[in-house]
Amino acid sequence: MKKECVLVSGGAGYIGTHTTVELIGAGYDVVIIDNFSNSEMKAVEGVRQITGVEVPFEQVDTCDEAALRRVFEKYDFNSVIHFAAYKAVGESVAEPLKYYRNNLVSFMNICALMREFGRRNILFSSSATVYGEAEVLPVTEQTPRKPATSPYGNTKQMAEDILRDCCAAYDGIRGIALRYFNPIGAHPSALIGELPRGVPQNLVPYITQTAAGIRECLSIFGNDYDTPDGTCLRDYIDVVDLAKAHVAAVGRMTREAMKSDYEIFNIGTGRPVSVLELVEGFEKANSLKLNYKIVDRRAGDVPAVWADTSLANEELGWSADRPLEETLRTSWQWEKHVRGIE
Repeated sequence: MKKECVLVSGGAGYIGTHTTVELIGAGYDVVIIDNFSNSEMKAVEGVRQITGVEVPFEQVDTCDEAALRRVFEKYDFNSVIHFAAYKAVGESVAEPLKYYRNNLVSFMNICALMREFGRRNILFSSSATVYGEAEVLPVTEQTPRKPATSPYGNTKQMAEDILRDCCAAYDGIRGIALRYFNPIGAHPSALIGELPRGVPQNLVPYITQTAAGIRECLSIFGNDYDTPDGTCLRDYIDVVDLAKAHVAAVGRMTREAMKSDYEIFNIGTGRPVSVLELVEGFEKANSLKLNYKIVDRRAGDVPAVWADTSLANEELGWSADRPLEETLRTSWQWEKHVRGIE
């Protein structure tokens, strides 16, 4: 029996690599495309090493429609997971056109070619940023989207709308948007993980780089929020759990189990964890002390956001189950692997 094949755009990135590993483990064939704007070939090699599969790879920019068309002509896949996007919030504020051009043109190219070639299933990598500063917590899929606070967030909202409208207009196109909360951690093998270029924009890579001596001190932005310990509350999900949610969503589409042609799911743990709890949890999990300090609040940070994941739990048959301590341990193992630390 022929395996289902999935195209993973941005498949050399942090979430893309982990999702590819889980797809292969679940019995899918996978084709990775990436332009290495924020990733490296050694990530693809890590996937091949973990899975023992010589995963096909094409160096393609999804904004290049001609190059993308050649991928559609070469490979027989019926589902695509679209990760390829710029994701730094601060950079998007400084360079909005860069973000609108890349994040939207790339996705429209995917949608147009899926329609043209008669491919059915589009899984879009969205974000909890679409909720903004929600008035009621935890957020559900029915929580109103707030006006985006950055061009990055706006591209996520707009891409969701593009997918919804394509699913409504074009027979045969079905879509699922997964709204991620805060992915952290690395594969237990320490062969793939988050590898930011330059100064990390996310908390855990900054924590691990501080532990490794790459960064002198970790800054915690504000301890005067209306939260139990004054630091921001977030929903931190292990990247392997997140990857498994994609496998469940692709399975839902390929089994014809969707209840409508366009669906949305929150992908988180449903458990709020404060920044300070995360830092202290990392110290405990890895038996070390971090150099950190409290500084002023950072513009754009919402005090608290976490997910109600009951819809994903019920409809996808998926839940996040990796313990936070284990996740923080894999983060440090990955950092040590990258830096050659014993």
